[in-house]
Amino acid sequence: MAANDHLVIFDTTLRDGEQSPGATMNKAEKLRIAKVLEKLRVDVIEAGFAIASQGDFEAVKAIAENIRESTVCSLARALDKDIDRAAEAIRPAERSRIHTFIATSPIHMKHKLQMEPDEVIAQAVRAVKRARSHVDDVEFSCEDAGRSELDFLCRIIEAAIDAGANTINIPDTVGYAIPEQFGETIHQLLNRIPNADKAIFSVHCHNDLGLAVANSLAAVSNGARQVECTINGLGERAGNASLEEIVMAVRTRQDLFNIDTRVDSRHIVPASRLVSTITGFPVQPNKAIVGANAFAHESGIHQDGVLKHRETYEIMQAQDVGWHTNSLVLGKHSGRNAFRTRLLELGIQFDTEGELNEAFTRFKALADLKHEIFDEDLQAIASDTRQKDEEGRFELVCMQVCSETGVVPRATLTLLMDGKEHKVEAEGSGPVDATFKAIESLVDSGCNLQLYSVNNITSGTDAQGEVTVRLERGGRIVNGVGADTDIIIASAKAYIEALNLISRGGIRQHPQVADV
Repeated sequence: MAANDHLVIFDTTLRDGEQSPGATMNKAEKLRIAKVLEKLRVDVIEAGFAIASQGDFEAVKAIAENIRESTVCSLARALDKDIDRAAEAIRPAERSRIHTFIATSPIHMKHKLQMEPDEVIAQAVRAVKRARSHVDDVEFSCEDAGRSELDFLCRIIEAAIDAGANTINIPDTVGYAIPEQFGETIHQLLNRIPNADKAIFSVHCHNDLGLAVANSLAAVSNGARQVECTINGLGERAGNASLEEIVMAVRTRQDLFNIDTRVDSRHIVPASRLVSTITGFPVQPNKAIVGANAFAHESGIHQDGVLKHRETYEIMQAQDVGWHTNSLVLGKHSGRNAFRTRLLELGIQFDTEGELNEAFTRFKALADLKHEIFDEDLQAIASDTRQKDEEGRFELVCMQVCSETGVVPRATLTLLMDGKEHKVEAEGSGPVDATFKAIESLVDSGCNLQLYSVNNITSGTDAQGEVTVRLERGGRIVNGVGADTDIIIASAKAYIEALNLISRGGIRQHPQVADV
């Protein structure tokens, strides 16, 4: 299969991205992101790890049932039960893939798998063959390939290709590689493995040393034809290679990369905003491509140059990645049709008219507070509407907060807990602290507050504030997100959402901790 006419983009936001502490997504949220990824025209969507939990299985299956333009993939360890469960989840897909993996580095084989190298090869071959009995498209990954011995990689990859693997993935699982060395590894594998021409070689790089994108591009320069990446670089620890940076680097530097992706880059910014809103992981202003300052110029010299000739200080057009000024300005006089149309353009679609009506009501209420509604506001409204539709133990009814110079701040809240109304109040070192203490005086959650983050969704003093609250209890970490023009109300919403998430429980198995 000489599918080397383009660089395959394998998006793992919904699988590896979700493994970021606090970034867990429910089925509806995963499906929203999957539809935007399809609109973005990514080649492969890794929808999840089907055996990890019933929720993961249902999310993968829902994506398989709804996505038609992208290949839908599920991860599976090199175990029969994993592979069979993955096959069941992706069965409804128009195009499906099973992605199976086993560790190949000496440290992983000895201490994690407790297997000899020959046993690992045999296990990999069995897994690939079983996956091929279900689907024609099978990907095999050598976990921790960045620290694996080259001779052993050649042996196991040759065996995996002979067993039926169409794609071979070389992950830098712990972000250990350096670009020149990683590129040379890919070059050596392609030249030393006799049947290398029968598979597409892929890379999956982590960002522990800040080199995930650089390592991925070095691999592409040396013959890799698939890159595994995530929106906003989301992922475990320091994250993964950033999809937007990979796509635009290859496209911008066609003088060096004689290949391009099929990605419709105009949807990059909307995808970034959606993932940020759903996960509660804000995008830093100086983030390449999708950061608020990515196409901003403050220096007088730069401004003068751009005004005279844009290319003097811009190597890409902002519009090419989804930054644009809307010709359709939404405000309090806008109607349902304009509202619905703009949502559809952003990839937001509600399942019922009731959900749309609820979102439109929220839009009108916000429009009374703000002169102009921006796309980011609409993303927040959509997320807030869907969160309210999901049943939770706790709900904010109303609140009053007093913060005055020389007086200890006090918060008084009315909360619903299990359908019953309660009035609570507390003092704190500030209005937010008082609010959280008031909530805890009722729920007594036993949670540890790990993160409290405030970001403005748009510019201006009338902007909505988006608050992210990260709670931990018993090793389980969740993110709650709340948005409002009043930052204290947004904080209460975020804290309550996090409490609802953690109260739902549910254990999700991590794909790299169970025994093989």
